[in-house]
Formats: sequence, C-alpha cells, structure tokens
Amino acid sequence: MTAQSTRPELAVGAIVVHDDALLLIRRGHGPAAGSWSVPGGRVEAGELLAEATVRELREETGLEGVCGPLVGIVERFIDDAHFVILDHRVTLLDPGEMPVAGDDAVEVAWAPLHEVAEWRLIEGLAEFLHDHQIIDTIT
Repeated sequence: MTAQSTRPELAVGAIVVHDDALLLIRRGHGPAAGSWSVPGGRVEAGELLAEATVRELREETGLEGVCGPLVGIVERFIDDAHFVILDHRVTLLDPGEMPVAGDDAVEVAWAPLHEVAEWRLIEGLAEFLHDHQIIDTIT
C-alpha cells in the first residue's frame, strides 16, 4: 500500500425513499461492481457534503434532489481503500421523474422497501438501512 491509499477517503450516499420504495443503483465498476447500493461517491475538494450528495444523485440517476439530514456514517474497507461514507436523506424535486443510470451506475431501480434486503446489496447496506429505520427486515 502507498501512503495515499491508507488515508480514509470521504464519500457520501443519498438515501431516497418515495412511495415505499428505495432508490438503488447497480455499480458498474470500482468497489462492489455488480452490487446494488444507494447513489453516492467521493466528495470533491472544496465541495460541501450536501453538494456532493445531490451531485452524486444527479450523476448516477439523472434526478435532482435536496439534501436533508444525516442518516448515519459508515466505514468500509474495500480492496486497499478505507472509505468514510456519510449517508443523507434526500428529497426529490420531481418525484415523478424517471431515473436513468449514468456515471458508474449501470442500472437504477426503485426497490420496494419490503424487498430491499433480498436484493444483491453491497456488504453491510441492509444492516445499515435496518439500523437506521429505513427498512424493517434484513433477511
């Protein structure tokens, strides 16, 4: 490992719930490629957390939103990287707009809340969503 790869990287995630469904993206590359997750990614230099959250939502789903309160903080060790992820609730500006996969998302979908734990999620996401009262079950 290089000194740079051992430093934690700051990232954000967008928790978007609408009509009893959670917005999920299927990652196309990088950490957890092929798994479903909430939209999100790295915070850029000089960017506020709220700005990064809505930017990542837009880049990965084409949807516009307003960043709300912090849901929780997650730490993930993936390959040689250490990520500190701050997940925020996001309210969509136009809830009727259809999401379109973009950036590193190869697919985007609305997962009914009662089915989320059955999806092939990134490691630890079902537990996080359950612990923060987003979903009722993790199995």
